[in-house]
Amino acid sequence: MRASEKTFRTEFVQVSTTVDTKKAATSIAMKLLKGRLTSCVQIVGPISSRYWWKGTIQHAREWSCLIKARAQDYRMIELALKKMHPYETPEIIALPILFGDSNYLNWIRRETVRSTSR
Repeated sequence: MRASEKTFRTEFVQVSTTVDTKKAATSIAMKLLKGRLTSCVQIVGPISSRYWWKGTIQHAREWSCLIKARAQDYRMIELALKKMHPYETPEIIALPILFGDSNYLNWIRRETVRSTSR
């Protein structure tokens, strides 16, 4: 197998998105937590963002959501975010968690189990 053909797999990811209000960030966090799609959402802000949008450089005050989750749940998280996100083109990206404390990773694993027997 050539290096360019290798696929990296990870069990956990950190998904990030930004929104325009703390209320929107809190709403996203609660929906994902209640659905057991995440063990934790850290809300950071306000932050100052500068970005290209429709041909001009924009500036916005935003809140960042850092979502700890199982990689296998990324698509469900992405769909949930798209349904409730206030932006036309939201940032929804996932970075692999390559290493972590085993107790913390086990906690993510336990808290993202979706079953009726909880």
